[in-house]
Amino acid sequence: MAAVHGGVLGAAYLAGDSPVHRLGPHAKLVAVLGFALVVVATPVHATWSWAAYGGYLALVLLAAAVAGVGPGRLARGLAIEVPFVLFALLLPFVAQGPRVEVAGIAVSESGLAAAGGLLAKATLSVLAAVVLSATTEPRALLAGLERLRLPSLLVQILMFMIRYADVVGGELARMRVARESRGFEGRNLGALRVLGPAAGSLFVRSYERGERVHLAMLSRGYTGRMPGGPVAVVPVQAWLTALVLPLGAAAVLVSGLLLG
Repeated sequence: MAAVHGGVLGAAYLAGDSPVHRLGPHAKLVAVLGFALVVVATPVHATWSWAAYGGYLALVLLAAAVAGVGPGRLARGLAIEVPFVLFALLLPFVAQGPRVEVAGIAVSESGLAAAGGLLAKATLSVLAAVVLSATTEPRALLAGLERLRLPSLLVQILMFMIRYADVVGGELARMRVARESRGFEGRNLGALRVLGPAAGSLFVRSYERGERVHLAMLSRGYTGRMPGGPVAVVPVQAWLTALVLPLGAAAVLVSGLLLG
């Protein structure tokens, strides 16, 4: 099996041959985006909202089970949600409106509902994105974005960011080893006098590397667009399979609106 490159995204990919793995990357991107839009559209203060969140969670876990993405992988992917968690924890204390007591602390009732809704929506969206990254190679994701008509320049920026993340990370590791071999210990604010120039040096090296890569591309005939292969036609059955997730979520939302 060929090695998968791409830094953090490459490490996130889990090789497999599940029905989710075989779907086209652009179809999976549309499915995840559609699912996230349905989740975000769920009314926060509706009495049935938590039942809807439970339905969304069942759909995501079903997709993860079909794709062979285990609970550990899903839990590790939730680390990116930490900023949303911190913001959600503040909402009950800063929001206005009637107050209720939770564990002896008076908090805003509307803020509590908003915090719960924000946390649930963020968690569900991140879980869907984790399944996407675990079943799609980074290069395939970029090809999917390009097929969805994302501007070519943005796709190229993302491509080089993924390609050279490991290179810059390796340079940073070598600089750290060089500092430590000279007795450096970053335990106080005085270390900023060393870390500041080191960060500047890393930026300059990365910029110079980018210039050299760009010149090498121009010498090989680069004209502003990367060469691509033929575009494969995605069968209708594959689209129907990919859209099970957002359409199932839409059915849960419509049911809640009609019955609530």
